[in-house]
Amino acid sequence: MNTVSKEQVNAFLARDFPQAARGEVTALGDGGATIRYRIDHDALRPGGTVSGPVLFTVADLALYVAVLGEIGIVPLAVTTNMNINFLRKPSADRDVIGVCRLLKVGKRLAIGEITLYSDGNDDPVAHATGTYAIPPARGAVTHP
Repeated sequence: MNTVSKEQVNAFLARDFPQAARGEVTALGDGGATIRYRIDHDALRPGGTVSGPVLFTVADLALYVAVLGEIGIVPLAVTTNMNINFLRKPSADRDVIGVCRLLKVGKRLAIGEITLYSDGNDDPVAHATGTYAIPPARGAVTHP
């Protein structure tokens, strides 16, 4: 059940989560989310590739967005575990697309898998799985 729109989540992230400024929710619903994460020189590491920490950020953000899409905007939903496999070198001149599919959303935990791509390329650059803790009182914040 999708309780918030991608526009509401984008507004929340822009207002309250400045670390996600490079990310944009492009799809939300049906137990998943897709984000586009802008890549520029600051996201690169020596060797001309997107850094591992940036890829981890994209995976974590995609899972966070998917969880918010299911439970509402609950700022204190937090990562409890994340595993990532780096599969191939991402393009340094293309945005990273993060596609998350939720595997389970319970009362206290949400589990999902995330595949990362360089924009325009069907070969994944990374695959991650993660778990989010959901606060006991969901008390979703309603934002216009």
